[in-house]
Amino acid sequence: MTRIVVVGGGTGGTIVANRLAEKLDPEIAAGDVTVTLVTDDPKHTYKPLFLYVAFGKREPEQARRPVDELLDDRVDLKVDRVVDVDTDEKHVERADGKVLPYDHLVLATGAKVVPEETPGLKEGGHHFYGAEGAEALRDELADFEEGHLVLSVVGTPHMCPAAPLEFVFMVDDWLRERGRRADVDITYTYPIGRAHGLEAIADWATPRLEERDIAIETFFNATEVDPEERVVSTVEGTELSYDLLVAIPPHRADDLAVDAGLTEDGWVDVDNETLEAASAEDVYVIGDAAEVPTSKAGSVAHFEAGVVADRLASRVRGRTPTARYDGKTVCFIETGMDEATFVEFSYGEQPALPDPSRFIHWAKLSYNESYWLTAKGIL
Repeated sequence: MTRIVVVGGGTGGTIVANRLAEKLDPEIAAGDVTVTLVTDDPKHTYKPLFLYVAFGKREPEQARRPVDELLDDRVDLKVDRVVDVDTDEKHVERADGKVLPYDHLVLATGAKVVPEETPGLKEGGHHFYGAEGAEALRDELADFEEGHLVLSVVGTPHMCPAAPLEFVFMVDDWLRERGRRADVDITYTYPIGRAHGLEAIADWATPRLEERDIAIETFFNATEVDPEERVVSTVEGTELSYDLLVAIPPHRADDLAVDAGLTEDGWVDVDNETLEAASAEDVYVIGDAAEVPTSKAGSVAHFEAGVVADRLASRVRGRTPTARYDGKTVCFIETGMDEATFVEFSYGEQPALPDPSRFIHWAKLSYNESYWLTAKGIL
């Protein structure tokens, strides 16, 4: 029997488990293959919706659904935390002490925000990378009528690289609709010498930020936040005062990969095309935890999951895998409250961005509603 274990119930883990169930249906029915998904959260979270929560356009519960409702019945679901991976003996250990042996392992453990790593940031800043943070930011924005609003990208890499730009474009529109924009200064900071990691997006965004009177501070690497004085200090020796700080906090991968000896910094080195871990056999890593030269975005996990499912199905059947991930990434970018654009690119490519439109904005909203079909492996 071939045992496939998937760790993580987010986008990557759920899609790969569902795709495996579909592709290996005959083998599962015959008892020759098992697919097990282990997750420590019984709810699956669609994180991009939290940006809309901050503006009162969505409620946090709309971003979460039970994993068992999304998972194919042919997948064995275990709700528990994996606390150890032994890549030599090829098994994972759960928090309840049970050990699951595997022949093939897929790690889809994602990323987490750690604002506490920057002194004062947790106390002095807001973010929209979770339900609690998005709700707190929503409440803060509701009463924010004047002053200096700063969006600071404190940590890279981070989930959804377009989100910082989306926020400033949306908050600019949101404030204008309420007649507050003239009394609010907005500053956008980024840690390198341009407004985004991808040159094409930076070149597209910069004139649009300037047109909207959104100040840009580059080479801005925050080291400390003073919540009482409301000042951000940087490694470059500069300071920036604020009245409302919205930060993209530092991100870290799950400690599991470090504890398993797969990496030293949490992001796992993989083959960029096969997603196989560099330091262990029969281990694949997808989604935010994988260190590949593209975005930490849901679409990346989606496309990676399809490749890994294809490769594992081939291996189970004794064939040479041919599926390869080419770095495909697709991402919508909200440019206000009712317009958006999008990017699509692969490894080594720079995207071309179409003019923002209401049509693309509604396409993004439509995808937000149909995402659950993607998680089920249908789209």
